[in-house]
Amino acid sequence: MTVEVWTTMFVILTFMVYLYIGWRARVKDSKGFFVADQGVPAIANGAATAADWMSAASFMGMAGLISSLGYDGSIYLMGWTGGYVLLALLLAPYLRKFGKYTVPDFVGDRYYSTVARLVAVVAAIFVSLTYVAGQMRGVGIVFSRFLQVDVNIGVVIGMVIVGFFAILGGMKGITWTQVAQYTVLIVAYLIPAVAIAWQLTGNPIPQLAFTFGDVVDKLNQVQIDLGFDAYTQPFASKSMLDVLFITIALMVGTAGLPHVIVRFYTVPNVRAARYSAGWALLFIALLYTSAPAIASFARYNLIGTLHNQPIAEVQQLDWVQKWQTTKLLTLEDKNGNGTIEWTPTEETSDVKISPDIIVLSTPEVAKLAPWVVALVAAGGLAAALSTASGLLLVISSSIAHDVYYKLLKPDASEGERVMVGRIMVGLAILIAGYFGINPPGFVAQVVAFAFGLAAASFFPVILLGIFDKRTNREGAIAGMVSGLLFTTVYILGVKFYGMSPWFFGVSAEGIGTLGMLINLVVTLVVSRLTPPPPPEIQALVENLRTPGDAPLALADIGEEQLD
Repeated sequence: MTVEVWTTMFVILTFMVYLYIGWRARVKDSKGFFVADQGVPAIANGAATAADWMSAASFMGMAGLISSLGYDGSIYLMGWTGGYVLLALLLAPYLRKFGKYTVPDFVGDRYYSTVARLVAVVAAIFVSLTYVAGQMRGVGIVFSRFLQVDVNIGVVIGMVIVGFFAILGGMKGITWTQVAQYTVLIVAYLIPAVAIAWQLTGNPIPQLAFTFGDVVDKLNQVQIDLGFDAYTQPFASKSMLDVLFITIALMVGTAGLPHVIVRFYTVPNVRAARYSAGWALLFIALLYTSAPAIASFARYNLIGTLHNQPIAEVQQLDWVQKWQTTKLLTLEDKNGNGTIEWTPTEETSDVKISPDIIVLSTPEVAKLAPWVVALVAAGGLAAALSTASGLLLVISSSIAHDVYYKLLKPDASEGERVMVGRIMVGLAILIAGYFGINPPGFVAQVVAFAFGLAAASFFPVILLGIFDKRTNREGAIAGMVSGLLFTTVYILGVKFYGMSPWFFGVSAEGIGTLGMLINLVVTLVVSRLTPPPPPEIQALVENLRTPGDAPLALADIGEEQLD
């Protein structure tokens, strides 16, 4: 059977499983819709967290970026993994003990401020919309390549599937669907990794094949022969300071991502939150320790398959033809000698390949069985859909819970809250689908904006909200606004208005680190210059760090204390 037939079979089978789970996990009350009744077992929540956290960017993009950038691409591996560790150790258990539904809920109650809540809502919605639009576009690309349908049709199919289990089951449906999606994506990632490791080194364990095999040494020499920097050459494309800042921005930005944080509200207690964090780290490590191996193997195979080969023969390859139709791979004989020359300079190189397709194309380049190629496509869809569903619920809960219920209609019934939540999911799907079908020129660029925004807004106020009882609402609001404004102006200036990276050459991708530091300093200074939080808030913060599951009941705060 062909790759397309296998892909169709896998997609239909996995989508039927997702739809069935969504139907079985349908909910009627707000607790089930927003936090899955807080009854998800630790190991299941670990798998769901891993699926939620490992988006299409992790499954398809990270190994592709490492493959393209070499050593410097490891910033994504270190930043995203380090961010999860920060989240698991510093934030997750305390946020679970606080007992709220969302990150803006924590910010609003901890800082006894409607303004702080609204700033957090705006940040959560912007970050989530940015990511979910990218996920939907990724779904369209996979469908376009492997099922030979129009990319827009692929986006619509993804919208329908995600909408079904997100609208019907809320967080409960999403959680159990993500458990299934994690199983699909990790199997799809590891099978080709094992097969190619065995094929190239005789060692079936990708991590060991990468560490002790000779593929990387050969790849270094091949790249040097072609005029590239050695694959393991550090700081070839970025300065050391920029690498440091980008890594930190990715770490603190990831630790502040609301769709990952909300997963720790779904477990029964603080102990389960800690255990689920450990399980998630194990599940994430299975993919993330394999990614450098996949990246180097893919680069080695691609160069061997394309460079110095007759262009007429290469263009007859089935996988080349189909990826060329997506315009993510182009081959052009620029000097007319009839062979493909892969050079470091874009003006002279006959090869132009998007990092986004490297993982998806690797099984075909390695001539693995068609069912393996199709499985990787199903894994990419699982990664994109799992993260999209989590992001959609963040958007829904930010509006339905933090704005509608907490600010506009505190006496709203359970049915009203769930209905508003479902309407918001549907609206968010339509917006994400629109940008998936009609991607504006800036969608790819604002990925850095999303991480910078999360780093400069959520991380400092959550961290200080847990560990510094003296931090007050004035400090939190001033810190978030100053960090957000600085980060926004710098990224917009560099990305869209031709401004040079004036802060020691730090790129827009890394400036979120400075925005985070500005937020941290401003929050601390303003908090010390203004009155301390009310005694009940300080007691609440003390209780958060006290071992045990029972949260301290938040005393009623008079209207005069709310801004």
